[in-house]
Amino acid sequence: MIAPMRIALALCLVLLGTAASQAQPMLFPALSGKKDAQTLVVYSSLDEPLATPMIEGFQRANPDVAVSYEDMLTGEIYDRIVAETDSGKKTADFAFSSAMDLQVKLSNDGYAQRSDLPGSALWPAWANWRNTAYALTFEPAVFVYHKPSFVNEKPPTSRAEFVDYLQRHAKDIHGRIATYDIERSGVGFLFMSRDQEQFGDIWNVIKAMGAAGVKVYSTSSAILERISDGRFVLGYNILGSYAADWAARHPDVGIMLPSDYTVVMSRIGLVPQAAANPELGRRYLQFFMSKEGQTIMARQLQIPAVSPEVAGENTANTMQAIHGAQLRPVPVSPGLMVYLDQVKRARIIERWNEALRSQ
Repeated sequence: MIAPMRIALALCLVLLGTAASQAQPMLFPALSGKKDAQTLVVYSSLDEPLATPMIEGFQRANPDVAVSYEDMLTGEIYDRIVAETDSGKKTADFAFSSAMDLQVKLSNDGYAQRSDLPGSALWPAWANWRNTAYALTFEPAVFVYHKPSFVNEKPPTSRAEFVDYLQRHAKDIHGRIATYDIERSGVGFLFMSRDQEQFGDIWNVIKAMGAAGVKVYSTSSAILERISDGRFVLGYNILGSYAADWAARHPDVGIMLPSDYTVVMSRIGLVPQAAANPELGRRYLQFFMSKEGQTIMARQLQIPAVSPEVAGENTANTMQAIHGAQLRPVPVSPGLMVYLDQVKRARIIERWNEALRSQ
């Protein structure tokens, strides 16, 4: 099981479109009080209250820099950067998003610039795409379960055990398991696409969930709320950082890293090609990658850090030392863009729906 990793997830909403955010940018004035201070512009899918400790840490090290923070949907971040760049305008100095595929597409299509930083050479190879797109967090997909429902037996620890449990308790748990709706949840689709690559028998898992009357949702909170109060007994492929927030506040929620393999996603940071002040953007990226920034991420935000410099249990290094090859981080590479192809995406969704209906 994993330690609590408190943070609300801004889910990848690629399939939901790009409805404009109504929130106004949040301004963090320079700590020095300098009236004409340079302003770092950030587009991010991380909720502003959760981003505040990182911004404050950055400003302590850069007291003459103000920060304009825009909390946006992942699809909106992508569209804004592309539209502003293509129209010859300036855009954000730094973009931070959980939509791994869209961030890599920005990099691959020339909308991000190289950021050769002191920490670049030390960053894990899977977490760095040509010094343009950097994975900055390490967040597993987990099984979530209702603890009181497992007083007489242990919860499933692998996909084979998950299927066995569904089949043995078919009548008792029908309609009481849940997962993401991959048609509406970008992170759910990412996890499903990785399952297809990692596990040859995945479609039998989906069929078993269909036979058990699985309920699908676009948000983690809808699933976790129902597990916490016992309406559901199991959740499949739930983002661990979000699940752990509920587990910390609801003692009946349990979390299990699948023992056969555990997919790990990351939030990606980059400096846009058309950044108004790219040096400020690189300075903020460097802070995210620094020991101080990654420590804030791991200890204050409770999101596992990537940096090998950061000690403690809430880090990729320690998690990998404990769980080894079980953890399968999604590499930051053009391979992420495969499922942005609408034909391929449609095929997976069609097969998914057929598997759910097959029983």
